[in-house]
Amino acid sequence: MRLANTPIEIGHGDILRCKGWRQEGVLRMLENTLANGEKPQELIVYGGSGRVARNWECYHAIVDALKALEADETLVIQSGKPVAVLRTSPSSPKVIAANTNLVGKWATWPVYRELEAKGLIMYGQYTAGTWAYIGTQGILQGTFETFAAAGATFPSGDLKGRIVLTAGLGGMGGAQPLAVKMAGGVCIAVEVDPERAERRIGMGYCDSIVRTAEEALRKARAAAESGETLGIALIGNAAEEFERLRALGLSPAVVTDQTSAHDPLNGYVPAGCTLAEAIDLRARDPQRYVAMSMASMARHVRAMLAFRDDGAIVFEYGNNIRGHAEETGEARAFEIQGFVPLFIRPSFARGRGPFRWVCLSGAPEDLAATDAATLAAFPDDPLLRTWMSMAQKRVPIQGLPARCCWLALGERDRLGRIFNDMVRAGRLKAPLALSRDHLDTGSVAQPTRETERMKDGSDAIADWPLLNALLNAVNGADVVTIHQGGGSGMGGSISAGMTIVADGTDEAANRIGRCLFADPAIGVIRHADAGYDEAKEAARRAGLKPLVGV
Repeated sequence: MRLANTPIEIGHGDILRCKGWRQEGVLRMLENTLANGEKPQELIVYGGSGRVARNWECYHAIVDALKALEADETLVIQSGKPVAVLRTSPSSPKVIAANTNLVGKWATWPVYRELEAKGLIMYGQYTAGTWAYIGTQGILQGTFETFAAAGATFPSGDLKGRIVLTAGLGGMGGAQPLAVKMAGGVCIAVEVDPERAERRIGMGYCDSIVRTAEEALRKARAAAESGETLGIALIGNAAEEFERLRALGLSPAVVTDQTSAHDPLNGYVPAGCTLAEAIDLRARDPQRYVAMSMASMARHVRAMLAFRDDGAIVFEYGNNIRGHAEETGEARAFEIQGFVPLFIRPSFARGRGPFRWVCLSGAPEDLAATDAATLAAFPDDPLLRTWMSMAQKRVPIQGLPARCCWLALGERDRLGRIFNDMVRAGRLKAPLALSRDHLDTGSVAQPTRETERMKDGSDAIADWPLLNALLNAVNGADVVTIHQGGGSGMGGSISAGMTIVADGTDEAANRIGRCLFADPAIGVIRHADAGYDEAKEAARRAGLKPLVGV
């Protein structure tokens, strides 16, 4: 009998446990995702309850199925439970999965929790249920891109000498202090769980832990005045500490938040509770806990609005804290904009987003070789060069060596084929897995994040991520997933994930060429259809045929 708490060992080297590298690559991505998770013993990767499998029985059944999977078979997964292995074709996906999907009218937290309690569903979040999580680096570059864009709005063109206030140092938010430093600034990140803060210190993502707002303010001001970069973790509750810092006279340049506010029960910790008290109340009286969380989020957002009124750049990072605050009576909540319409949409319109690769060998030298190949392929991209230089020096390897960098339409498929040629030529010790975040140009509909304030008002139309998943399936990606909920909570989004293995074969080169072009292409088409001129130009340059309304 395999125990639930058996340590996760990630496959590495060139030894296959499966019947081919496509299956082996998917298995290693599953293992790597869980090994990097916040609570691997509970199968939770990040986001409060985002899991890789429904339970340990399902996890082991998935592993066994992948090991036995033939070249012309596909493993079918329903919310973390393997339900079938079906005969498909050698070019079909190895895994297709649908996680957390409920019919619209029933896509609410009470319905979900009732079904979860019956063992019928799990929360897949984004890259947790897609098995594409690569640790904090996976969100780091996107966070860097956002803070760099915020810095570009100042006369200096960066965040040097400026303080950023935020909260949440979990699986996604943990990237914030380092991303702010990369953008030249000083970060105060409020975190209620000391263990999370310690983990970020140990990984090099944060520099200092303080216990009082006074000390955080003193350290931040000293660093900003001297033009130094610094990441400070302030232990406390965000709703309380934001108010306290403002009362002490903090005037941050930028304010945001990356707590797990999308989940008022399992993610957010309300004001007025210690962490231990919150954990006890969550189990003893979940209804009261949710009510307290919602009230605390309204208080949290009011503090953010106060900083906005003071002149700070304030934005939501897509965790639905504004939506929950509005539900609880904060009428001004959506005066705070989301980060995508403020900073990221021009990149999405060009098909530019978070492409990533994982070195399945486990060898750091494979990562060094692929980094060098990437820089050689795109010598005229200054932001990419800046990011890669900093990432090589400052981003620790978590599990399998991996890299994330933002690439546009026409760039991802080109680099994917270069990588496949490197595997074929023996320049790498094993194949690569090529993937991306769900937060991408055409893979999500989320009216409070990626598709907020679309030019044509099409924020809530979810056809686009479904089309994205269908395209990746017919083009032969190795993993194709469709999720509901994600970072915005139940009923808040529809998204699609994908992974494809570069094993050095001609067949892989063909599938990579198709998938890694069509995947961002549908995003460009989506933005062109919404009326964005930069998307229309990107479509023209890529040779995409204009159709009705595009």
